[in-house]
Amino acid sequence: MATGKVRPRRSKSPVVAVTGAATGAGRLLAARLAEREEIRKVVAIDGQRGDVPGVTWRVMDVRDPLLSGRLSDVDVIVHLDVEQSPEIDQRERRTHNVRGAQTVVTAAAAARVRRVVLVTSAMVYGAEPGNDVPLPEDAPLLAEADTGIAGDHLEIEELAATAPLAHPGLDITVVRPAALVGPGVDTLVTRHFEAPRLLSVKGSTPGWQFCHIEDLASALDLIVTEHVPGPVAVGCEGWIGPDEVAEITGKRGFELPAALTFGTAQRLHRLGMTPAPATELRYVAYPWVVDCARLRAAGWKPMYDNAAALRGLMDEIAGRHAVVGRRVGGREAAAATAAGATVAAIGAAAAIRRARKRRRT
Repeated sequence: MATGKVRPRRSKSPVVAVTGAATGAGRLLAARLAEREEIRKVVAIDGQRGDVPGVTWRVMDVRDPLLSGRLSDVDVIVHLDVEQSPEIDQRERRTHNVRGAQTVVTAAAAARVRRVVLVTSAMVYGAEPGNDVPLPEDAPLLAEADTGIAGDHLEIEELAATAPLAHPGLDITVVRPAALVGPGVDTLVTRHFEAPRLLSVKGSTPGWQFCHIEDLASALDLIVTEHVPGPVAVGCEGWIGPDEVAEITGKRGFELPAALTFGTAQRLHRLGMTPAPATELRYVAYPWVVDCARLRAAGWKPMYDNAAALRGLMDEIAGRHAVVGRRVGGREAAAATAAGATVAAIGAAAAIRRARKRRRT
């Protein structure tokens, strides 16, 4: 006869926890799940209390080791508390993102949560000129494990791959959205479109694919309620090319050779002039389009197409200007507009190099 305590059997209607529930996709997902009759309860976890009605708020930092004590009634947890803003110091961002995911997985295992959904990014596939368009969901992860945001996502992916070995019985699903857009989204990709002129690399034809946060929320809703297995890519159907991007944005391109572009960008990063390593520039130069086959098979369809998502992004960033990934304003904004914003520093470096060559001859 067993002497240990038997844990009460949970209802078939799950309790779902959402981290990062006060803002962005987390807020949208928590609101969607709260309206579902088949969800018994929604637990909203964030460092601050949000405004989503009909949920149980548990205000705390997801990196808190005591998190497991707040998950005792949870069946599924969706982790969306991820920092991506270029304004955050890269070491602080890496600590928040990786330690947050580690704590969520460890706490879930300790609380006997059945399933963890980790949201990373399609950036983990890497952006290369020879990429298939689209990339299948089971394509190898070829992004560089550097200090950029893609490196954060790769560490979380490694955690997802090894966690079931450390915590048998824990089901982990990885979700990889394309370039995120929507209210409040601030990334190096969105700042690319804040430049008056858009950088392109000679010999490359990027294919742009976006994922609106409303579509990410609806996809996560389906993944949770229909138990869609991972890895799962999320994005608008298909992609758009440079001509359509130029038509929608009303911005001209600025083309430079690849070696000059990435070499100069890396030097600028070392000097502290850019917020991310040059490898992240690859995500605005080369394609990383994904095929959302698993969601499509489950009957999911995005609300936004790529053109609508980009138009929404342009409305969202109206009046903003960025120079090599950094926001500027006032006189700096006017100067940035004249110089070409994101490519200004790179273009200036190219001009200096050409002038030096002329002087030598």
